[in-house]
Parts: sequence; structure tokens; C-alpha cells
Amino acid sequence: MSVLIYAEHRDHKFNKATYELISMGNRLAGELNTDVIAFTTGELTEDELKTLGNYGCKTILHAAQDVSDDEKQLARVISTVAGDKNARIVLMPHSFRGRSVAPRVAVRLKASLAQAISGYPVSLSPMVVNKRAFSGKALLEETLTADISVLTLTANTFGLHENAVEPAIQILSLDAGDTATRVTQSDVQSGKVLLSEADIVVSGGRGMRSADNWKPLEELAELLGAATACSRPVSDEGWRPHHEHVGQTGKVVSPNLYFALGISGAIQHLAGISASKVIVAVNKDPEAPIFGAADYGVVGDLQTVLPRLTEAFRKHKSGS
Repeated sequence: MSVLIYAEHRDHKFNKATYELISMGNRLAGELNTDVIAFTTGELTEDELKTLGNYGCKTILHAAQDVSDDEKQLARVISTVAGDKNARIVLMPHSFRGRSVAPRVAVRLKASLAQAISGYPVSLSPMVVNKRAFSGKALLEETLTADISVLTLTANTFGLHENAVEPAIQILSLDAGDTATRVTQSDVQSGKVLLSEADIVVSGGRGMRSADNWKPLEELAELLGAATACSRPVSDEGWRPHHEHVGQTGKVVSPNLYFALGISGAIQHLAGISASKVIVAVNKDPEAPIFGAADYGVVGDLQTVLPRLTEAFRKHKSGS
């Protein structure tokens, strides 16, 4: 029996979400008195693979052949590894790839499936997990009845827990067959914090007034090491790129700190940020719905409040 982790990476580097999965998998394995095993594909250095050991992973299965672009093939490979290792739990990130591959893996393994779970299971026997429902307004407790559970974990809901061990790396040779999907070119965002992985998100709405007013928001994000985001009306107007759109029809985020600047707080936007640990809102309308969801709120004009907020953080950071 084992706990199997699919260790996703980007640009040949593991991301925070992967280390969070390993941390949770290590705890699960401890309670089940079994082993946590990480499986990954693609080009990775030995040093990068060994970073998984910092969070308690003793066994790493690495296939140099990258099949991650073909979700059907990836699901078949993960299912095969899970069967070979007698995995009771298969844990994956709730990323675009994870949420697509996990159902395929569950079908192949005849397993129960729970997506976007919020942190550690309530119970392991039977498997009971929490997840958000009704656009984040309620917490659902879900019981899984199959012998095997396939879970996708919402980012920033378990945390990182270091438990350094020296991992054993096993090289696998995949018989993946012909791939149905081949990526010939991709444009990769660089130089910025990825929205899906950010601990802090600075997001702007129509209260920013125009695309020309975005520099102060970007300065605050850079100062805090945060990702930038926006509401749907902003992306629809073309003020910001669509990949920054947060909400029910955009990206769902779960940072530790979310700044909602000039965002009224429509239910569709709140559905995308409800898992944030702390929400700070700035809006000139004291009746804006965003204040009902915010932990801290400032009523005022952004053109005045935002520069002062940035200056306050700058002084705090410099210790003056």
C-alpha cells in the first residue's frame, strides 16, 4: 500500500503546489503506516528531484519521457504506476492539468474522486474530505466509499511542512505509445509571480478607472512579491490580459492575502476568491458587496489610498 503523488513541474522546476502535495502525502502516509511515493515525467535534474525529499518523500519515480501534454496518456501512465505500487490514495494538484487528468485516473482505477479538496481529510477510514460548494459560500463534507481515493488539492490549503530525508530515485521507462497531442510551440509567462501559485494577489477592478492607472497597482505587487489579477469587466475592456481574470468564469485562487482594489464584489468574483485566507478591500462605495467578504476594508478613493498603502508597505519593509 502507498500514497502516490503526481509531482507537476514547470520549466523543469517543481512549484510550491507540488511541495504542498508532498507535505500532505507524507502526513497521510504516516497515519496509514505506509510510504509516500512521488511520480513525475519530463526533463529534471537529479538535484531538482531531490528537493522533494525536503518534505518527506523517500521514493521518487522519474520517467524522462514527458507525456504531460497528452492528458489521456498521462492518466494511463499514472494509473499504471498507482496499480504497480498498490496506491490507496492518489494525490494531484488542482491545476488545469490535475483537474482534467484526475477523473480519467479515477475511472481507470475504479476509485472515488474528490476534486478541489480544502486541506487535510477529516477522516481516513472512511475517507471524508472538505470542499467548497455553491460558489464558495458553503463547505461540503464528502465521503468516499471506494477502496482507492483520487484527490486534487486546492493550493494553499495545507501548507508546506519540511521533513528532510534522502530520497531514492528510480528511473522508469514508459511504454506510452503514440501520443494524440503534441505541443509544437508555447508562450510561457516569465518574470512575474504566477497567479495560480501566488501567496499574495493584488487585484484591480473598474475602480482603477482605466488601463493607464495600473502602474501603482503593479508597484504594490512588485513590492510584496505578489501576482497581479483583475475582475472580469477589466479583462473584458482590455485593460488587463484575460489570464489575470479571477472569478467564477476565470481563475479560482486561494492566496494567503488577496487585495481587492476598486472591485465591487459581484458574486461571480467572490466565487473565485472565497478560499483566500485574508481579503483586504479598498472601495469608495461603503455599500460595496466586497466589504461583506473582506477581513479588512478601507473606504476611500483608490487614487489616494493606493499610493499611501504602497508607501506604508515600503517603509515597513525597509524597517523605517
